[in-house]
Amino acid sequence: MVTDSIADYLTRIRNAQQARHRIVEIPMSKMKKSITEILYDQGFILKYKFAEDEGKQGIIKIALKYDSKTKLPIIQKLGRLSTPGLRRYSKAGEIPRAINGLGINIISTSKGVMTDKQAKKEHVGGELICYVY
Repeated sequence: MVTDSIADYLTRIRNAQQARHRIVEIPMSKMKKSITEILYDQGFILKYKFAEDEGKQGIIKIALKYDSKTKLPIIQKLGRLSTPGLRRYSKAGEIPRAINGLGINIISTSKGVMTDKQAKKEHVGGELICYVY
């Protein structure tokens, strides 16, 4: 049994990239769907597909993105900021930047899951979910 599904999501992506897999399958949830859409919009993954089965949880299929010349993964680092044992919240004006603005932090706000830049623009704070660069 997995206690932290977001950490499991991030670990599956990291492991698939280390093994140079093209596609990774992850059990679906609303939060994971939102994070996947953000990763796609920000250009960190190639494409994704939500496969929903009747009566089952469903899966997310993510096509990972690699650099065409060096064959290295586009996602260099992927980590969890807030854990079930220690939740991290931030006000709109105090949201930290990932690598001085080169990466993104994904934040769960009252207006939905969004990047740190969107949260600052809409002036909302929330729980810091993870960082990507």
